[in-house]
This record gives sequence, structure tokens and C-alpha cells, in this order.
Amino acid sequence: MYFEKAGPENTEETLKIAKEEALKRGIKSIVAASTVGDTGIKAAKMLKGTGIKLVVVTHNTGFGKEGSQQFDPQIKKEIEDLGGVVFTGTMVTRGLGAAIKGKMSFSYEELVANTLRILGRGMKVCAEITAMASDAGLVPFTDLIAVGGTGRGADTAVVIKANSSNNFFDLKIKEVLAKPKEF
Repeated sequence: MYFEKAGPENTEETLKIAKEEALKRGIKSIVAASTVGDTGIKAAKMLKGTGIKLVVVTHNTGFGKEGSQQFDPQIKKEIEDLGGVVFTGTMVTRGLGAAIKGKMSFSYEELVANTLRILGRGMKVCAEITAMASDAGLVPFTDLIAVGGTGRGADTAVVIKANSSNNFFDLKIKEVLAKPKEF
């Protein structure tokens, strides 16, 4: 599916595509990015009872404001009550690289992030959250579906072979299921 424009208006359709493709292909895990919880709770409700493991990946604490977590704690509880897992960890293409860039105007992490963004911001997010969930041991190193977005909501879904961040270049985006044409 190619959406004309990026944005949260594509969330329901993107999640529906991810669910249908996971069921059709026998994929057992979906990782989904969610900043404040809106996309995460929609995914958890949609996947309830399917047998598909949902890992919702949030921004790291301090991403927007020092010491502050953007993800709604009540939504986290709801997702967990529906059987999902909410993971907050260091963002693979940000973390220490953001601190270095702030002092030296360049980081290798930012180079990788910007390179991935030429395919779309959601594509960068899909690769990043897959590595993060892999690092945490929350998903197997097999094919899974990753769901990301451009800003808020979800507009990108891919079938991706998972791997950890120390093997980031061994991640394999095997198929694009949904993405915006304009981003």
C-alpha cells in the first residue's frame, strides 16, 4: 500500500495491513513505535486474541524534556492488560550520538539515521525499533513486522529480519507492506 501523504490518518490501515500480513505469513511478532501511546493502544486492541506478540517501543525518557517520559502510563497499563509489552530504551540512531553531535556537530548515528530517512522517516523508525526490541530480547531474530510512522501515528510497515544493534547492518528489510509516497 502506498499512501499519498504521510501522517496519522494512515494508522488504522497500516495496523490492519500489518495484522493481516502477520496472520497470512505466520509471523509471530509485531513491533510498533508509539510516542505517547495512541498507536500502541490501537495495535494492542487490534491484535488481541490473535496470538501475535506485540512489542510497543517508546521514545527514551528525556527525549523531549530532561527526565520526562512522553508515553502515557495509563495507556502502558492498558496495553499490558491486553497482552502487549511496552519497551522504553535507548534509541539506536540517537543515544550517545546525539550528545556527541551536540558538542561536535557530527555523529555516525546521525549519518545512519539520515541515510535511512531518504527512504522515509517511518523506514528509519522500523529499523531502529526492531534493533531496540532485539537488544532487549523481546523478539526472536527472525522475520517480524515493524510498524513506524512519520511524526505521529503509523504510515509504514515492513517485513524485517530482526537483529541486534551491534549487528545493525545485518537487519534486512525484506518487504515493504505500506509507506507514504510523500514524507
